[in-house]
Amino acid sequence: MSSKLKKKNSSWKENVDKRINVIAVLFLAAGAVIISRLFFIQVINSGDYKVLAKNQLENLSFAVSEEEPRGRIFFQEKNGSLITAAAQKHGFFLAINPASLDKPEEVFLVLSQNLSVDGQIAGIDKDDFLKRAGKKDDPFEVVSHRLNESQAQKIKELGLKGVNVFPEDWRFYPAGNLASHILGFVGFKGDKLTGRYGLENYYEDALSGQPMKLTGNVFLENIVNILSKKIAGSESSGRDIVLTIEPSVQSFLEDKLEKLQEKWSTKSAGGIIIEPKTGKILALAKKPDFNPNSYGEISDFSIFVNPLVENIFEMGSVFKPLTVAAGLDAGKISEETEYVDQGYLIFNERRIENYDGKGRGKVDMQEVLNQSLNTGAVFAMQQLGKNVFLDYLKAYGLDARTGVDLPNEVKGNIKNLDSSREIEYATASFGQGIAVSPLELSVALASLANGGYIKKPFLVEKIIEKGGKDKIIEPETLRSVISQSSSERITRMLVKTVDEALLEGTLKLKNYTVAAKTGTAQIPNQEEGGYYEDRFFHAFFGYAPAFDSRFLVLLYLEAPQGVRYASHSLGPDFMDTIKFLLNYYEVPPDR
Repeated sequence: MSSKLKKKNSSWKENVDKRINVIAVLFLAAGAVIISRLFFIQVINSGDYKVLAKNQLENLSFAVSEEEPRGRIFFQEKNGSLITAAAQKHGFFLAINPASLDKPEEVFLVLSQNLSVDGQIAGIDKDDFLKRAGKKDDPFEVVSHRLNESQAQKIKELGLKGVNVFPEDWRFYPAGNLASHILGFVGFKGDKLTGRYGLENYYEDALSGQPMKLTGNVFLENIVNILSKKIAGSESSGRDIVLTIEPSVQSFLEDKLEKLQEKWSTKSAGGIIIEPKTGKILALAKKPDFNPNSYGEISDFSIFVNPLVENIFEMGSVFKPLTVAAGLDAGKISEETEYVDQGYLIFNERRIENYDGKGRGKVDMQEVLNQSLNTGAVFAMQQLGKNVFLDYLKAYGLDARTGVDLPNEVKGNIKNLDSSREIEYATASFGQGIAVSPLELSVALASLANGGYIKKPFLVEKIIEKGGKDKIIEPETLRSVISQSSSERITRMLVKTVDEALLEGTLKLKNYTVAAKTGTAQIPNQEEGGYYEDRFFHAFFGYAPAFDSRFLVLLYLEAPQGVRYASHSLGPDFMDTIKFLLNYYEVPPDR
């Protein structure tokens, strides 16, 4: 390196060092000024500044953090028309500055005279208002939400000191309770509104907009107007979603469940209507439910839980068709295969009986379904062998989540089959000792109706992109579990059960084939072990038209009172639901 270049670099370095030193001195000087100023304000003249702050409460400046409007949620009618299920609603909230209210009672009186509804001003009673007005150290107290345009305008015209209204949006569910366990609701998580439960939660990323900061002055009218215009005019970055839920079908199902719950005084009632060929869910409901517009009034949070996907139950004899279908598919039994029914079996020193404890002698597999014989289901399982039987249960998906687009889905519990004990497999063959969710079982049973396939269930059919290509959710086949032939054979057996056996054949439809099966299961005693002798879980599933199925319906009642068997508690209402669907969708007769 030349001496000239070295000298140039040395000079450049000296200049840089000088500049750094100057900057450091400036920073230190600025810091000293700031510290001395803070000391002067907060210590020497703190009293004066407190007075000044108090005097400026009237014009307190604050930041309003708003979320851009969430995307809408739509039900979809059978003809493709969209019906709003959830949307943003615009309105105002009422706020006061307690420090500016010299005579709170008079302010309340004026408001009540102009805005009173049943003795309240926009949802706030006098005691609550006065309590908030008494917080003199709090410059901003919200006293009411969801005022309409006329109410807000009236408050502005009154010109009350320390009283004003501000724009706000909130989530609105026009259909009230309808599909509440599907939709969920929007609530605060910290200081941010976000989806809580249901699709509002599952599709939070798609539905929510990007945060938008708006600043304003609490009690300046012109800033309020600016806020109103900004909020009302802002473009939503939230995407709309279109559901598979058909509102008329959903409403019919919910009405049925409500009447069933009232009639049988059940702990809960639930139901699913699904397309076996696609996995598309047309309706899904549970009673009791809730109104997402007023979810804050609910004190028992368990009501928000959707047991169709978040709880598991021992479903009982609706499980038997899965066992028989597996036996048919593996070639271990046929419809005519016979065994000798003594009415009971003993495994590991435990006795298993038919529902009535009686034996039928020599019977075939058709009679196992017709009379719902526990011993016959055990026989079919034994022909398969424990390992093959377990393989079929896993292929049906009973130990896994279905993948439905709802939060908090649980998977079935068949862990007792990790044991080598015969009794565990014996009881599992007729739906006892293993527990699955109603949706999980519906998806498995749908394989009997659709040619043997496990379809992924789904609730959202389309996500509408802003300025882009819409995302269409296509039906998805997860796997094949039984053959087309086995599907047809078990269907014929279940049709015969409806035509000849269920309520002595009185449920048979003249012009349509219906494949169905009931289930009545004892409810486990979680505290003491074993099962309750007087508490039962009723279930009824079926599909129609049987050999070209459009719909699969599963209904259940948890602990109904005054009725012993599911055929009596659910049979007529199940068939009413099937008839409604066939008529509503104008399905041609198949016999």
